[in-house]
Amino acid sequence: MRILLAEDDELLGTALRAGLQQQGFHVDWVRDGSAALRELQAVDYEAAVLDLGLPRMDGMEVLQALRQQGRSTPVLVLTARDAVQSRIQGLDTGADDYVVKPVDLHELAARLRALVRRSSGQASNMLRAGDVVLDPSAHKVTLAGKPVDLAQREYDLLHALMRNAGRVMSREQLEEKIYPWGTEVASNAVEVHVYHLRRKLGSELIETVRGVGYLLPEVVRSGE
Repeated sequence: MRILLAEDDELLGTALRAGLQQQGFHVDWVRDGSAALRELQAVDYEAAVLDLGLPRMDGMEVLQALRQQGRSTPVLVLTARDAVQSRIQGLDTGADDYVVKPVDLHELAARLRALVRRSSGQASNMLRAGDVVLDPSAHKVTLAGKPVDLAQREYDLLHALMRNAGRVMSREQLEEKIYPWGTEVASNAVEVHVYHLRRKLGSELIETVRGVGYLLPEVVRSGE
């Protein structure tokens, strides 16, 4: 799951990025508001963690511009501004959640998963396609109730396809979902990951749409 972190404090940003990466997120980190807005306009992030006291462009301005442009990326505001009026303003401007620093990293990760889940219209974290169940909070995949060992990229690719079930995803879109900034990606990397997923989860799970990309055609429903 790829998210954007906008935080200008070097120590806090380093800690947040490391902690969220340990929770299974791919984190792109920017340190000012102008860069945050630019990245949110260019990349289809699952969610964003946005500080309000950013240089060059205040976080509230970033949020307002994002919503005025019709972009619906889930945004969690993480800030030291704890006044009730600040929380009201943030939520009314378009924030999906508002958290006052300091925050426990496990809670932050859970809130991000909840934002992504709600944005996809899901009642539960659990994603299901036939006998395949993916649990983002536990970072586990099972097939007919039995755990399946997936490499990190395989897991990320499956997660992206399951969250977009019924929609054809191009190779470029999938690369954007599973690889963070600066990663050198082999031209056949996605194809290799799909091959391994089919071997481990069944050849019928992922459909190739020739010349377009990949499709997980079965309806994914919330787990119980």
